[in-house]
Amino acid sequence: MSQSRNRWIVRVILALAVLMFVGVSVVPIIGAFNNTTSINQNTASPQGNLASSDQKSKLQDEVRGYELVLQREPENQTALKGVLQARLQLLSLNQGDVQGVIAPLEKLAKLNPERSEYGVLLAQAKQQIGDKEGAAQAYRTILDTQPGDLKALQGMVALLLDQQRPEAAIGLLQDTLTNANQANTIQPGSVNVVAVQVLLGNIYAAQKRYPQAITVYDQAIKKDPKDFRPVLAKAMLLKEQGKMTQAKPLFDSAVGLAPTQYRDEINKAATATPTPAPASKK
Repeated sequence: MSQSRNRWIVRVILALAVLMFVGVSVVPIIGAFNNTTSINQNTASPQGNLASSDQKSKLQDEVRGYELVLQREPENQTALKGVLQARLQLLSLNQGDVQGVIAPLEKLAKLNPERSEYGVLLAQAKQQIGDKEGAAQAYRTILDTQPGDLKALQGMVALLLDQQRPEAAIGLLQDTLTNANQANTIQPGSVNVVAVQVLLGNIYAAQKRYPQAITVYDQAIKKDPKDFRPVLAKAMLLKEQGKMTQAKPLFDSAVGLAPTQYRDEINKAATATPTPAPASKK
C-alpha cells in the first residue's frame, strides 16, 4: 500500500469521526488560503474586481475600528472577535498574513479556556507560520485541562505525524485511553473512547501495522456496536488490503448505522476503485 493511499484513508476516517461528534468544525486557517484561487477566478471580471476591492476596503476599515477599541480596552472580547473575523476574511481574499490573527487568538484563548476552538485555531495559525513548537504548546494547553477534546487531539496527532513522530502520536492516544475512565468519572462524557480508538487505529493503519489497527477497531466496535465509525474504518482498511469479501458486509453495516448525511460518502468509499500501488523494485 502506498503512503499516499494510507494518508487518504486516514483523512477520510478522521473527517468522519470528528464531524460526527464535534458538530460545527473549526474553520482552519489554511482554509483561508485554499479559498484564494477560487476567489481570484470568480473576480476576474471588472465587476468582480470592483466588488472584491470594495469588500477588502470595508474589512480593512473594520479592522482599524476594532483596533481603536482594543487600544482602550485590550480585553474587549467583542472587538477581539471582530478583528479576528475581519482578518480571517481578508486572508481569504489574499490580503494580510496569518501573523495578524495570532495576537487576538492568544487573548481569546486565554480569556476563554473552556472554548477550545480558539486554542485550536491558534495552534493552526502557529503551525502555518512554521512555529510547530508553539502549535504543540497550544494543543497541550487544551489537553492539559480537556484531555478528550477531539479537535485538539486530532490537531496534535496531525502535527506529530507531520513531524514524522508516529510513536508520539500513538503514545498520546494510548495515554488518553488509559486515563479515559478516570476522566469520565470526574466529568462524564469528557473522553469519547470510540472516537479516540478510531484515531489510534488510523495511525496504526497508516504505519502498515494492520493487526494492531484491526484489534483497535474491533475494540471500538465492541465498545459501541451502534457506532458506524469503527465499522467504516475497518471496512476501508480491509478494502485497501484487497479483502473485499470481508469488507463488503462491513460497508453495508456502516451504511445502516450511519446518519443519513454520511451514507452517500460511505457508498462512494465502498465502490471507489483503489489506486494501484507502485510495482516494487527487485
